[in-house]
Amino acid sequence: MNKIYWNSNVKVRLVGEGLFNLLFWMYFPFLTVYFGQKLGLQTAGLIMVLPPLLSIIGSLIGGGVADTLGRRPVMLIGTFLQMSMFILFAVSSSPWIDYVAFIGIGIGAAFYRPASSAMVADTVPKDELRQVYATFMTVNNIGAVLGPIIGAVFFFQYRQLLLWTCATVLFLYFITIYFIVSETLPNRSKQKDNTIPLKSAFQSQWSGYRLILKDRIFLIYVIAGICSLFPVMQLDLYLPVYVIENVPQQPLVPYLMDSFQLTSQSIFGWLVGFNGLLFVLLIVPVTNRLKHWSEKRLFVMSTIFAGGGTFLVGWNNNIWFLFGCTLIFTLGEIMRTPVTQSFIGHYAPEEARGQYLAADSLQNTLGKSLAPLAIYASGWIAPLGIFTIILLFAIIGACLYLQLFRLYSSA
Repeated sequence: MNKIYWNSNVKVRLVGEGLFNLLFWMYFPFLTVYFGQKLGLQTAGLIMVLPPLLSIIGSLIGGGVADTLGRRPVMLIGTFLQMSMFILFAVSSSPWIDYVAFIGIGIGAAFYRPASSAMVADTVPKDELRQVYATFMTVNNIGAVLGPIIGAVFFFQYRQLLLWTCATVLFLYFITIYFIVSETLPNRSKQKDNTIPLKSAFQSQWSGYRLILKDRIFLIYVIAGICSLFPVMQLDLYLPVYVIENVPQQPLVPYLMDSFQLTSQSIFGWLVGFNGLLFVLLIVPVTNRLKHWSEKRLFVMSTIFAGGGTFLVGWNNNIWFLFGCTLIFTLGEIMRTPVTQSFIGHYAPEEARGQYLAADSLQNTLGKSLAPLAIYASGWIAPLGIFTIILLFAIIGACLYLQLFRLYSSA
């Protein structure tokens, strides 16, 4: 690769973040189950609402500080915070301390992320950014495929070992950043008032909320997005609870006596890994195949696929049926991916496009905060009832998208 941008800073990030992303997917999908077992499903559903909201604050502060003090200090602080929280998680004997550690890990990652992305943008020529980000995405997807399959064994049987391994990797990454990574903050940024970027970040976030409330079409778009994301986000929330509690141990290949036996934990790990593999293999061909579809059709069909595929999970416990359901709702995710920002790109006024894109990200944040309520409701509603609620969110989202484009075409 071109030595101009593929320097030591980028190499260190690629290796370090690739390793940690693998470890991340070995524990993250199973945390909802863990807190559900320790604290009860209703409590687990409520407490999972808070981390996404706190991550917004961490990201805003990290981005503001990265533009003033520099990228490297923010990356060091974010890495050290995550390492410390993993150590706390590993030595803890209380699920509430575990929850505090989990929140700390999320805040540390959110604090780190803007500085890390900014360092790539500082270093890489604009015409090569897409290629570099594609490389990072490929490495991250490998972790998303392998991590859940391995974590299904390690998280439940060797959790302390897994947590100490995460802490060790982050410690080595911290040392590597400290001695190898150099600062990339542009000189002009160092001369700015340190209070301005952070203040502006919070003002931008607040103005995004106000923008949604003022623009009726955009308000419908965001609410529709929240409803359509509700089924998608259950992969890391309600689905692990359902699969681990309701899907029995079974062979990977039916009717073969010596077939590899999978526990319910392993089955969920395979489903998440299959989801990641489908993304890697199908994102490009599916996007190319559907490039002539209208945005209206893509939004509606992706929402129905995601909701319908998730709904079907509750109807049969056979592993290959579950693989089929995973294929359906993953296709819904893939169909949605390329069209989410293109709509805002041509809908938003040119002078306010950045503000609209910032406000558009709120649907993801609000969706993450709303989605754990499915776990809370599962404390007194049967699984099929929960899957019906998930499907209803998808239907409401699809109807809102139809209304959105009806208003948009007549505006």
